[in-house]
Amino acid sequence: MKTVYNIIIADDHKMFVDGLRSILEHEDDLNIVHTTSNGEEVLKYLKINQNEQIDLLITDINMPGMDGIALNKNIKKEFFGIKTLVISMLEDGAKIKTLTENEVNGYLSKNAEQKELLKAIRQILAGENYFSTHIQSILVQAMTNSRKTSEVRLTQREKEVLQLIAKEHTTQEIADILFLSKHTIESYRKNLINKLEVRNLAGLTRYAIEHKMI
Repeated sequence: MKTVYNIIIADDHKMFVDGLRSILEHEDDLNIVHTTSNGEEVLKYLKINQNEQIDLLITDINMPGMDGIALNKNIKKEFFGIKTLVISMLEDGAKIKTLTENEVNGYLSKNAEQKELLKAIRQILAGENYFSTHIQSILVQAMTNSRKTSEVRLTQREKEVLQLIAKEHTTQEIADILFLSKHTIESYRKNLINKLEVRNLAGLTRYAIEHKMI
């Protein structure tokens, strides 16, 4: 007897849900048991129907109320037997990284072809994870950027120089404020550009703003 897998879909775009339903309904081993437009409804359904076997949740990221990131985290915490596949137009490395940290089983772009969609679903149901090649490259870049950010350590003097640069002080003004030579400040500036892997003073200013240093 063939195993039939029960699936829940969470997405607030009705046309996408309808398209997904039309694809999966042609697969005799895939059964859509519930569709909804937000994460809260998924959790509510699962709590009410605890005796029902749910094998896979397919969810978007952006939804009203609880989004797909929070939903995945809750699923993995409360219903650890359910596999999760995110299908989204978003290609945000930080969000994909967060999802993987919370044990999401797969991630696809909504532009994926039907063949890849079914491949991802079956691979996940078989106990493996699935991330498209494009998503994998985005994830690797996000992880690389995260490591770089965490590895950067600025001395107190470097922070002071960076803050003054971001406040648009000239090299001479910074030297006067910190009682250092202009040559020393120029060395700090060059070292900061190399250390933070930016290209110019604008990059230093952007870094200071992003890290709430001013």
